[in-house]
Amino acid sequence: MNRTLPLILAVALFMEQMDSTIIATSLPAIARDIGTSPVTLKLALTTYLVALAIFIPVSGWMADRFGAKRVFRLAIGVFVIGSIACAFADSLGAFVLARFVQGMGGAMMTPVGRLVLVRGTPRDKLVSAMAWVTVPALIGPIVGPPVGGFITTYFSWHWIFLINVPIGLAGIVLSGRVMPDFPARGTAKLDYAGFLMSGLAASGMVFGFSVISMPALPPEVGVAVVVFGFLMAVLYVRHALGAENPILDLRLFSNRAFRSAIIGGSLFRIGAGAVPFLLPLMFQVGFGMTPFQSGMLTFASAFGAIAMKFIATSTLRAGGFRLVLITAAIMGSVFIGVNAFFTPATPHGVIIAVLVAGGFFRSLFFTSANALVFADINDREASQATAIAAATQQISIALGVAVGGGVIEATTYMTGESLGLDAFFNAFIVVALLSSLAALPFFRLPANTGSAVSGHKRRGKEEQAMPAE
Repeated sequence: MNRTLPLILAVALFMEQMDSTIIATSLPAIARDIGTSPVTLKLALTTYLVALAIFIPVSGWMADRFGAKRVFRLAIGVFVIGSIACAFADSLGAFVLARFVQGMGGAMMTPVGRLVLVRGTPRDKLVSAMAWVTVPALIGPIVGPPVGGFITTYFSWHWIFLINVPIGLAGIVLSGRVMPDFPARGTAKLDYAGFLMSGLAASGMVFGFSVISMPALPPEVGVAVVVFGFLMAVLYVRHALGAENPILDLRLFSNRAFRSAIIGGSLFRIGAGAVPFLLPLMFQVGFGMTPFQSGMLTFASAFGAIAMKFIATSTLRAGGFRLVLITAAIMGSVFIGVNAFFTPATPHGVIIAVLVAGGFFRSLFFTSANALVFADINDREASQATAIAAATQQISIALGVAVGGGVIEATTYMTGESLGLDAFFNAFIVVALLSSLAALPFFRLPANTGSAVSGHKRRGKEEQAMPAE
């Protein structure tokens, strides 16, 4: 395996993941300069996520039609153009439009980058490669707010976008030299009806969940949009099951390993997606920390995620996908729940230890689940698998933030008190319980599932051959 390829993809994915949250602490400064309010400007956060949701489904078709390497480099270019437009935006409309352009680039960058990794990596090296690209996905949302706050405080908010320019240009040049040049494939005509329905379904749910969790619009609007997105999803399922070449081929769910990885990963992301939202808010509102202090403390989980990278391969070789995913889901959920018991009197050393352990198990889970997605998928199905995985990821993360925010709102409403630690306690417990459900889909997996990828060999009479789908 070319070790430079996963590193280049990791840097590009880190840039995209961090950008989805980096403007959170910079909203007041940006709003002041472009003449709007911070609450209204939160729509720019949602606009980026909506663009991801709309264009992720078509990413697989684009990669097959025009070549994965070409589309990946083009996606970075679009992302850089959107970043420049954000830096020079002088009105709310211009800023929202620029964020949408950024989202278009990000929508292609993440799934197509993962597709290149899958196609360019031998199956027995896939876990190690996935570990490289899982770490930025986990630490990007955590690093974003403190980095954004630091740049805005000591430089200017414009630089949180302009910093993407040299990184993006370097990514275009390096990927052009290192990335395998997979040829374009013969593809059927684009499923326009499916593209419309899947885009409306995913963007409706992502936008609706985001509105529910952020007071930019009345919560009733968010609920209505979620319902609309769900109805469009139902229509898309009916369409996809009858179409010859749907934009997202749901027939892949007949594969047990793929189905378990997507369902389990989506459930676990409800909790994992809520943590970067709940933890900084609790530290700042409940503990009285500054955004920078909060960010430096939450960054501790990154050390656990990075440490996992060095043992992921040996862990899966020893335990196999089934055991590792069940264990990581349960332990990761436990450490999400432990956050509920933090108080201002909790020693920082204890908090850091919990966050490092939580980051380790979340990273282990996602590295394993991301590899399992492709364990029994052939090369021609890989583009569809990446698109489905990326789309469900966006929806489940948005759902996690909405659930966490919803529990907080419900607690304050029922108690009639201002936001306090009891609201965060309830939120962490709820999302931890939901995440723990992620272990269930893996219990019925055969012990040898994905052994060509994990390298795990079954032992003992109790693990005799089990029928696989």
